[in-house]
Amino acid sequence: MKSRLSSALAWVFGLLLFLCTAQAQAQLFETRAKAAFMVDAETGSILFSKDPDMLIPPASLAKLMTMEVVFDAIKAGRYTLDDTFAVSENAWRTGGASSGGSTMFAALKSEIRLEDLIQGVIVQSANDGCIIIAEGMAGSEENFAALMTERARQIGLPKSVFKNSTGLPADGQFVTVRELVQLGMHIWKTYPEFYRYYSQRDFTWNKITQRNRNPLLSMDIGADGMKTGYTEESGYAIVGSVSRDGKRVFAALSGMTSERERAEEARKLLDWGMRAFQKSELFADGEVVVEAGVYGGAKSGVALKAKGPISILVPITNRDRLIARVAYEGPIIAPVEEGTPIGTLKVWVGDTLSQETPLYAAESVALGPLHRRALDAVGELLVGWLR
Repeated sequence: MKSRLSSALAWVFGLLLFLCTAQAQAQLFETRAKAAFMVDAETGSILFSKDPDMLIPPASLAKLMTMEVVFDAIKAGRYTLDDTFAVSENAWRTGGASSGGSTMFAALKSEIRLEDLIQGVIVQSANDGCIIIAEGMAGSEENFAALMTERARQIGLPKSVFKNSTGLPADGQFVTVRELVQLGMHIWKTYPEFYRYYSQRDFTWNKITQRNRNPLLSMDIGADGMKTGYTEESGYAIVGSVSRDGKRVFAALSGMTSERERAEEARKLLDWGMRAFQKSELFADGEVVVEAGVYGGAKSGVALKAKGPISILVPITNRDRLIARVAYEGPIIAPVEEGTPIGTLKVWVGDTLSQETPLYAAESVALGPLHRRALDAVGELLVGWLR
């Protein structure tokens, strides 16, 4: 009885298993951006986080979602790069040269190949190109924006809401830097044949050549995407990606006060993300992470493991800022079938929750004999009083 009660008490006070004893400390990096988020593309480790879920107007960063809808339609076979779209008077007036915004100078009533429109939107941030696509695919910008929001939910972006294809100011149109990074990574992983457009340095249309507006591309840091944006309400923003020495990171920043500050803050954060971390394998494939207590089972505990190895990027010079815990809801009641999801391994770097990995039962635990279940019941009753 004493050992079973001790085990139950250990469950109450030990739901969180410390793999490292260091206490979480301050953020490892500082930025002038009001909101920022950075992730390692391979492991999914969160390398930096500052107000990542703050709702912000997307500005031209909405065009990442516009392109995701386009790429998805092409991949599904509904459109090809050679399909053409008509330039309506609405697209010409709202997004063309007379609008004063970003434009590819599409000629009124002309027909433009989808691939050229894609390059106009990505390289030149063309508002007219976005509207032409939206009208061609959905009949109107309103319909297309609804598709954008619906598609955002499908790919796991619960907060982003779009009201137009351009990102021009509109009530109720919001994104977060966390979801912008998720969107950028999704585009890179899902559409490698189209991601290359984001590193294209310039594009010529209607005899007018414009350079890519992403300042990171001209810096020698391995940048190959993605997009910039600006609104008076939230300032200057950017989504960027850097690939170097077999590593890739994605970052989104918002709330800078100038183009110069945006370029410098993005460069510093991305470069720090590439230099300040190294990959570390916490658990090999099939390795047991922890044993969780089982109530009423043939065994008193069940081993937990992940589906595959668990790797994370850790600070090179501040490894003591890594802390890991296992969390699960209990008591776990027998019988337990192998492969049942049980808990989560959570790893912090400093005060940033960097990675969460689901853990599963590594074995089956049958229902225990009557006397063992009785002892567990008494132990649980006593522990319940203590709670």
